[in-house]
Amino acid sequence: MRTDDSIKNYKRAARKCISFAIVLSVCLLLLAVASVGLGAMKLSFGDVLCVIWGKLTGNAALYSDIKAGEAAVVWDIRLPRILCGALVGAGLSASGVIFQSILQNPLADPYTLGISTGAAFGASLAIMLNLLLGVFMPIPLFALAFALLTLAAVIAISIRGGGLVSSNLIIAGIIVSSILSAGISFMKMLAGENVSAIVFWIMGSLGSKHWSDVALLAPVVLVGIALSQCFASDLNLMALGGDTAQTLGVNVKRVRLMYLVIGSAITAVCVSACGVIGFIGLVVPHLLRFSHTPDNRLLLPLSSLLGALLLMAADNVTRLISNGEIPVGVLTTLFGGPFFIWIFIRRRRLESNG
Repeated sequence: MRTDDSIKNYKRAARKCISFAIVLSVCLLLLAVASVGLGAMKLSFGDVLCVIWGKLTGNAALYSDIKAGEAAVVWDIRLPRILCGALVGAGLSASGVIFQSILQNPLADPYTLGISTGAAFGASLAIMLNLLLGVFMPIPLFALAFALLTLAAVIAISIRGGGLVSSNLIIAGIIVSSILSAGISFMKMLAGENVSAIVFWIMGSLGSKHWSDVALLAPVVLVGIALSQCFASDLNLMALGGDTAQTLGVNVKRVRLMYLVIGSAITAVCVSACGVIGFIGLVVPHLLRFSHTPDNRLLLPLSSLLGALLLMAADNVTRLISNGEIPVGVLTTLFGGPFFIWIFIRRRRLESNG
């Protein structure tokens, strides 16, 4: 009888999540198209659709009546930025689900293991070399390389410290992150009057994105989310603890290492492209786990969709409230912090009452 009830409850929750996913998908699509028309240059909904569809199909006649400058704004400036926002939001939220499960910590986020600090160190180094030496060092490439080196260092320290268990990984992440943070502070000092370039990147921004950034983000984020979804059942068992998962037939070391690489790779590519954007990967999975389902098979796609929607909306706000470029990472942290406090307090109250 209990088994039948459990199956019914799961199917009910699944239907609820699927319905919510459909709503999120529709909202995401509508917001993406609407966002292209927003900004200093106002563009109609019809013109936006004509340019996008004409570019996708190669039919230039569809937007021949639209000014070349307006078509360029739609296709070359705004659309890459919007797609980058959706991919980064989806990637950080999916990474949050992964790290909260494998580390068995609801307060974990994509930056817990110091991946963001590694990327920030690489970006700061590239910016400083560009400024001081007058050479071109690709910032995203440096950020990605140092993020992956940070992951390798954290894994190596964890293994030498007793194995890839949650406590070792978190401690190793804190150690490596602290060292790299000191390095960033030193480079800020060396940058002198040009320190604003480093600070602006670290705050996280979706400004000045190109199709090359979309090409960098899309394969890693989409493939990473797809792989995570394929093994979501194992991720559910990992959330119960390593010993329990091992008893139920999961190769804990292999699965934990696989998810560490997937989650860190997604985080690294997101940070390398757009800087450090906080609280999306922490708040979104936590909110959906509390309000909808803790089942990672359902939580992963829901978090990806909601994360993409929220970051895209936040970027629109930063574009519209000021003539200057406000880093979207500032807005997500400014509103994400108090919102997470509210979620945390509300959850505790409901648990105590229930």
